[in-house]
Amino acid sequence: MTEQSAPASSGASTTAPTPVRRASTRRTVLLFVRDVVIIVVAALLISFLIKTFLIRTFYIPSASMQSTLQVNDRIIVNQLVPQITPIQRGDIVVFRDPGGWLPAQPEQPRPPLDAAGDWVLSLIGLSASDSDEHLVKRVIGLPGDRVVCCNDLGQLSINGVPIDERYVKLPADTTNVSSRDFQEDVPEGTLWVMGDNRYDSADSRIHGVVPIDDVVGRAFVISWPVDRWRWLDTPPITFDGVEQVE
Repeated sequence: MTEQSAPASSGASTTAPTPVRRASTRRTVLLFVRDVVIIVVAALLISFLIKTFLIRTFYIPSASMQSTLQVNDRIIVNQLVPQITPIQRGDIVVFRDPGGWLPAQPEQPRPPLDAAGDWVLSLIGLSASDSDEHLVKRVIGLPGDRVVCCNDLGQLSINGVPIDERYVKLPADTTNVSSRDFQEDVPEGTLWVMGDNRYDSADSRIHGVVPIDDVVGRAFVISWPVDRWRWLDTPPITFDGVEQVE
């Protein structure tokens, strides 16, 4: 006699997953988690490198650059300036306080979770927690320039050439682009900077020149709020006639 296999039972199968199937599922999940971790780490690393060497974000804490920049605007700064790309007259630069420009700010206690989150965001350039430690002004004079204000038309002159500063904000019925006259020679390795809001800006007229070594970079775009998005180009005509003094 030959043995016959038992007939298959009808209904749903109740066979449990085999060890091989369970191991395959576990491996697929682990590979997915690994890929996600690699992507996140790579993104953080790339963002950190970009923020450290190429660009970063700052917010505008004061009205000294109105109307070009408004309080709480977010700007993106090219950090290749001035190390690789030279600074030009008219550039809007961010620089560290050379000393005495900013009033002392008492450190405010923050919840640990907020501080940790801000630290992480600052690593990838999405937070600008140190904006209060920097200043934003427009470059007017380069090393070797003689900056004089004001002529009979209220204009500022660089190396004897009057310039037409259409970006400045002045009080009503005022033509002088500075509240006081001055004549300054810009030493080597420094910049003469001024705010666009000339009657509400504590700049080189008060604090003196800024060492180029303190410049963090050049602002090139307003990134926030969305309705204020625009490029921050150097005025194309304002400084064209000015020649560098040998």
